Amino acid sequence: MKWGTFISFIFLLSFTESKTLPRRYRDVDEKHTIGHCFTDLHEENFKGVAMVMFAQNVQESTHEEAAKMVKDVTDFAQKCVASKEDAACLKPLTAIFLDEICHEQGLPKKYGLAACCTKADPERNECFLSHKNSTPGFIPPFKKPDPEEGCKQYQENRAALLGLYIYELARRHPFLYSPTILSAAGHYEEMMKGCCQADDKAACFSEKAPSVMKPVKESGLTEQQTCEILKKFGERTLKALKLVQVSQKFPKADFATVNKLVTDVVHLHTECCHGDMMDCIHERVKLTEYACSHKDTISTKLNDCCGKSEVERSECIVHLENDDRPAGLSPTVREFIEDKDVCEHFAKEKDAFLAKFVYEYSRRHPEFSHLMLLRVGKGYQELLENCCTTSNPAECYGKGEEILKKQVQESQEVLTTNCNLYKTLGEYFLQNALLVRYTKKMPQLSSEELLHFTKEMAAVGAMCCHLSEDKIFPCAEGHVDLILGQICRRHYARSINPNVCKCCSNSYALRRVCISNLGIDEKYVPIPLTPDLFTFHEDLCATQETELQKKKQDLLIRVIKYKPTITEEQLKTIITSFLGMREKCCKAEDHEACFTEEGPKLIAKSQALVAQ
Repeated sequence: MKWGTFISFIFLLSFTESKTLPRRYRDVDEKHTIGHCFTDLHEENFKGVAMVMFAQNVQESTHEEAAKMVKDVTDFAQKCVASKEDAACLKPLTAIFLDEICHEQGLPKKYGLAACCTKADPERNECFLSHKNSTPGFIPPFKKPDPEEGCKQYQENRAALLGLYIYELARRHPFLYSPTILSAAGHYEEMMKGCCQADDKAACFSEKAPSVMKPVKESGLTEQQTCEILKKFGERTLKALKLVQVSQKFPKADFATVNKLVTDVVHLHTECCHGDMMDCIHERVKLTEYACSHKDTISTKLNDCCGKSEVERSECIVHLENDDRPAGLSPTVREFIEDKDVCEHFAKEKDAFLAKFVYEYSRRHPEFSHLMLLRVGKGYQELLENCCTTSNPAECYGKGEEILKKQVQESQEVLTTNCNLYKTLGEYFLQNALLVRYTKKMPQLSSEELLHFTKEMAAVGAMCCHLSEDKIFPCAEGHVDLILGQICRRHYARSINPNVCKCCSNSYALRRVCISNLGIDEKYVPIPLTPDLFTFHEDLCATQETELQKKKQDLLIRVIKYKPTITEEQLKTIITSFLGMREKCCKAEDHEACFTEEGPKLIAKSQALVAQ
């Protein structure tokens, strides 16, 4: 089985039987032993999954160390194929892989994992998970090989090069699901095949490499966010999110089918988020089988996908668009705001009744983002909690439609404002506007972090603001949510401030709204005005336009951190004065002498301005 064949194990929504405990803590059935997995996956894919697990759990290990552990566990798996009843072969899959790491002489101590190895499962697995580090730069940037040398390596030892690619990708993305990594390896191989035949190999790789890495980055953020939701907000919140997503994607499926899928999807993510990648993959194998065997009740759009080969089928389902709404589906959900027995249903069924509302509302609104629909569900719950205690509940919740419309309108206004800014100002000036907002909200972030997050937010404008009305909202809020997820993970690692803590911890559905509404951090102690805070030198004259833009942004951040209450007009005046000083000094005979003289004048003028 080739690397590309493993794509068949990947699907956006994952279906599996519901169970009380993750498989890693249960007895291992006959079809879930390491020997069976080896037979099921075939040697090359088994080695690929093993490399992912070792590279993710021991990120700083060398390729040689990881490769040795892959060989050891592969030899063991082959032995278990022949000796199925051996007690060692019946151990849980994750335990076998962690045993290999812990029994590798000197390795746990070398990489700070010795304490984890003294624990018993499941605590040992949790300890390994806690040591995973996805901070950019924790693993040095990958050095691109010379195109000619890379093609030579591919032709001489294809398996070794793909193994190295999987190792490098996995150690930099420790939370990425292994099927996603092996799918990327398949796309990487396709690129190698094509570009190694090209006349200009370097140009070919430069052109195709971004399309190989883009889905890896997006999948990584989505999967990491899914696991973070499960960890921080619990299973109920993740179920609500998956209910929205499944209902939008398969609006023709009935509630019972959707509810079953949601329960099973959440269970699967529980397996995957605990790093049980063999279990994760084993259960994902059932995905396309289930989807295709129930395609008549799930979605007629699955027909084309299910007719494809095993390799193409899952790729097709991953990128499948939302199915069309059923013919005759009413535009509103009036039974939830007009039925006189609403409060009775809510009291008796609560979560099931709310789930039915979210299902019905979501399947009618593919043009809404997942978060918008979660907010609608939360708003409806609060409406019933308030109205069902009044003397006239029906009259109270009868006003619910207007309340829900107002929620939607407020979110759409935020989107319209930002898209208008993007269309009017362009990406760079939109980023500057975002820099002002977020530096005031989160002055504790470094300049590099603020530039990174706001650059990603501004890029959302380019990705989404040109789309049709039915796609713009899901695109924009979906991408912004992933960026806010990164900010919250940064906060969980090193606290930013109490305001951010509240937004990142209280409600996933309201997180974006909460952060958008944050003002100046009143408890922030501004940075002092020291001699090295604002320094200007002759290198400003040699700066290219793109570098000058970054320097202006850095000045913007430092000024706000010095004076968080600064107004936009004051900022504009300071930046204009800075550009005037640069122009004057770059025309002077002695650039450095000019900056030495004019710099302090600019600082004094700016101090006086913000003191007003």
